[in-house]
Amino acid sequence: MRFSDVPVLARPTARPDLPGTPADFTDAWLRNRRLSDHTRDAYRRDVAGWLAWCAARELDPLRANFLHVNAYGRDLEATVAVRSGRPLTPATVARKLSALSSWYDFLVKLRVIDANPVAGADRPRVDRDHSATIGLNPEEVDALLAAADADTGPTAARNRAAIALLADLGLRVGELVSLNLTDLGAERGHRSVRFVGKGGKARRRALTPGTAYALDAYLAQRAAARGVTVDQLTGPLLVTASGARLDRHSVFRMVRRLAHTAGIPAWAQLSPHSLRHAFATTARAEGVPLEDVQDAMGHADPRTTRRYDRDRHNLDRDPAYVIWAARARRRT
Repeated sequence: MRFSDVPVLARPTARPDLPGTPADFTDAWLRNRRLSDHTRDAYRRDVAGWLAWCAARELDPLRANFLHVNAYGRDLEATVAVRSGRPLTPATVARKLSALSSWYDFLVKLRVIDANPVAGADRPRVDRDHSATIGLNPEEVDALLAAADADTGPTAARNRAAIALLADLGLRVGELVSLNLTDLGAERGHRSVRFVGKGGKARRRALTPGTAYALDAYLAQRAAARGVTVDQLTGPLLVTASGARLDRHSVFRMVRRLAHTAGIPAWAQLSPHSLRHAFATTARAEGVPLEDVQDAMGHADPRTTRRYDRDRHNLDRDPAYVIWAARARRRT
């Protein structure tokens, strides 16, 4: 459907005077949400994309209807992603429209508009039981960690610490790069790390002995290079050679470089999220209860955790075997 074919439905004769532009409402909307910095930035880009689409068509976004949103959605589906060179996935389009819907819900609550135009739009169907992320099996995770251990150069110790945090804790890349030195601590005999997860939730995780060792080695090296003690270090936990906070793009490149060194076949399609999927799959395979894995990963819905578990359809885990074994024990 061409935009020129989209009819303009009945419009209100007047609307409240706005204390700024639609972009100003975006700032107010984001301030009203408990979000991580990464999610906040993503939502801002999602709404900015819609506003740019409206501006190119001389459409007032406050007078848009669901037909306009449908036309925008079809344009999104035809958009080629820069990183992959392929059209945006249905999940990506759905996420962008979800952010837009939340923005309009905020405007409805402020009585700037009467109804949310995204509510009646045709959103893409997303298979909640599928994830496009390329996962890793336990042996591949071991190989990746071994490649990090064997790595050399001025950033090798930092890279080992980063890979250990991703593999052992299953952190999101945004959570990883947002960590500060002050987030490290000790609780009831556990080395720990505290951070703000998705949805602005304060979370804490235990550091495994291997991860703690990698962090200690990295921080000792960093402190020695600056001529200070470890407790005098300040700022981000993971930094670049210049002392700036490590960014998510650098972590993506790090994971793929080390995966290539480790000989992992799908290295070019891997991401830090691959280690998060591997964390969930391995934890469940080792018998960790679903609710404990859910809590560790910071998922609000257990169905999300199940989607991360790549081995959930393995017939070895069919509960029929457990029931049969219990019956056999009763008969003996």
